[in-house]
Amino acid sequence: MRRHEPGPQHPRRAPAGPRRRRRAERPAGEPAAARRPGETPGRGHAGDPDADGRAVTGLLAKEGRVTGVRLAGGEPLPADLVVDASGRGSRTPHWLGELGYRPPHEERMALDLRYSTREFRRRPGDLDGDLLVIIGPTPERPRFGVALALEGDRWIVTMGGYGDAPGPALPEFTAFADTLPAPDLRHLLATAEPVGEPRAYHTPAGIRRRYERLARFPEGLLVTGDAVCAFNPLYGQGMTVAALEAKVLLEAELTPRAFFRRIARIVDAPWEITVGGDLKLPVVAGEPSPRVRMVNAYLGRFLAAAAHDPELARRFLRVAHLYDPPPALMKPPALVKVLRSGAPRAVPVPA
Repeated sequence: MRRHEPGPQHPRRAPAGPRRRRRAERPAGEPAAARRPGETPGRGHAGDPDADGRAVTGLLAKEGRVTGVRLAGGEPLPADLVVDASGRGSRTPHWLGELGYRPPHEERMALDLRYSTREFRRRPGDLDGDLLVIIGPTPERPRFGVALALEGDRWIVTMGGYGDAPGPALPEFTAFADTLPAPDLRHLLATAEPVGEPRAYHTPAGIRRRYERLARFPEGLLVTGDAVCAFNPLYGQGMTVAALEAKVLLEAELTPRAFFRRIARIVDAPWEITVGGDLKLPVVAGEPSPRVRMVNAYLGRFLAAAAHDPELARRFLRVAHLYDPPPALMKPPALVKVLRSGAPRAVPVPA
C-alpha cells in the first residue's frame, strides 16, 4: 500500500506495514447486505423502494409513534420499526415537519468535490505489487487520486479535486494524473488498458444532521448512515461509520434518543477529522477553530515522522480507518517519537 498525505510544501509517502488488501466490488457484497433487513419481520427502510420498486413518500404515525411508511400512490406499509438508511438525500427532516416535529439542525461543509472513476486491466508488476495507492490533495494542488485492486485482475482508479475533475475521454483522464501531487498514478496509467466507461460524481457538501439534540422525536423511527452524517467521500469513512452504527441497531429496547446519542459518539471523531482536513485547503471556505488548528499542526508533524517510522504509520492508519480513537496518536510513545523526529513538514516524493 502507498499513501501520500498532504503537507505544507510537499506530499508525504507513509509506509503502511505488511497488510495487503483487495477490494470486492459493491455488486459482490450488496445483495447479501440488502437481504438482511428483509429477514427481520416488521422492519422497513424509509426512503428506499419496497420489494416491488415503489418509492416511500412519507411516514405513518399514531400517538407519537411511527407505525409504517406511505408508498407512492398512497398505499400504507405498516412496520414495527422504520429505519431511514436512504443516504444524504434523506427525506426524514421534511417528514418530521409533516408530523409536527422540528427537523434536526444541519452542519454543512461546502466542498464542491468532483471526481471520475474508470477501471483498467491489472498486470503483474503494476505498482511493484502494491494493491492500493492513495494520493491526497495538498493546499497547492487540491487534487487527489486512488487506485485500488479489484477481483478479476482489474484496477479501479478514481481521480478528482475540489471544483474540478478529469474529463470523460481517456486522454483527459490519464492527463489528469500528471497534475497530482505524486507520480504513482501517472506511471500506472501510462500503459494501462481501460475497461468499460468512466463514471462521474459530485459531492456538493458534507452534511451532519444533529438528531441527538432534538428534544422530541417519535418512537418507532431511527435514522442511520449517510442520512445522519454524509462525509467527504475522499476520506473513505462513511461505510465504516455506517457499519458501527448498524451494530448499535442490534441492541434490544433502544429508544431513539439513546440510539442517536450513541451514534453521535461514533460520528464525532471522523467528522472532526474530515472537517479539519478539508479546512487545511484554501479552496474550502471556512475558518478552522483553534482546536482544529492545533490538531492539524500536530498531525502535520506526525505524518512527516511517520514517513520514516512504520509504527507511527500503523498508528495513523488505525485511526484513519476507525480501529482506534484519535487520542491514540498522542499516546506517550508516539508523542515522544514525533517531538524527537525534528520533521516539521513533509518529505518530497521523487518523480
